[in-house]
Amino acid sequence: MQKITDIHELKEIARKIRVDIIKMTNVAGSGHPGGSLSAAEIFTVLYFNIMNHDPKKPEWEDRDVFILSKGHCCPGLYSAMARSGYFPVEELMTLRKYGSRLQGHPHSSSLPGLEASTGSLGQGLSIAIGCALAIKLNKKNSRVYCLMGDGEQQEGQIWEAAMSASHYKLDNLCGIIDRNRLQIDGFCKDIIDYEPLEDKWKSFGWCVINVDGHNIAELINAFEESKTIKGKPTVIIADTIKGKGVDFMENVSVWHGQAPNDEETKKALNDLGELH
Repeated sequence: MQKITDIHELKEIARKIRVDIIKMTNVAGSGHPGGSLSAAEIFTVLYFNIMNHDPKKPEWEDRDVFILSKGHCCPGLYSAMARSGYFPVEELMTLRKYGSRLQGHPHSSSLPGLEASTGSLGQGLSIAIGCALAIKLNKKNSRVYCLMGDGEQQEGQIWEAAMSASHYKLDNLCGIIDRNRLQIDGFCKDIIDYEPLEDKWKSFGWCVINVDGHNIAELINAFEESKTIKGKPTVIIADTIKGKGVDFMENVSVWHGQAPNDEETKKALNDLGELH
């Protein structure tokens, strides 16, 4: 896929992804808008600038691999996939409908382009490690990207996987943490505090890059830097705002897993510049 390098164009794609997230969850009457909105720039940069992939050939053996470990945030992923050409944008409005390919969590056997069925938190990084090992064994140059939530850092399997990745020197693996500091029950620090997050990942043998997760230029630079790291995996800790772009959703935990009603949808779309 041809990469988009214009920052303004990428910002507009991120805005459209946010609009899609609001509309999709409203029509479905359920879903997870908060953490999907916080990751809009991450999805945008990966699918439209960083990853080598071909929507017309989703099984292309030299493709880069993306694993959405925080599978509940698939509305953002579905939007990025549709807008990059994997399926019609109109299909987004079938989210969570009976018989739809767009399930409430990624279902890889029903939608080409999805690399793994995810949603059981903590497991995605292990899947990504398997992919990265296979790529190494097959002597390919592809890379693997795995997006995790920050609440997900409370899962023990994440840290077992982190040890394995550094042990096998998987420098073709890049993890991303969407650090919006909220999970379904409230602020992560009040549930199980994961800080100091950077020090933890460094102690597990990873290269750590900190960025503003809503700054597209910073994200691009971080992903490009990760490609230059040899002998160890990289994790990008992206500081974000849950519900980003929608005033009444920002930093409010209830929007982790609650869909907006029609009136709230109008307000959200207005915040996103979709209603004038």
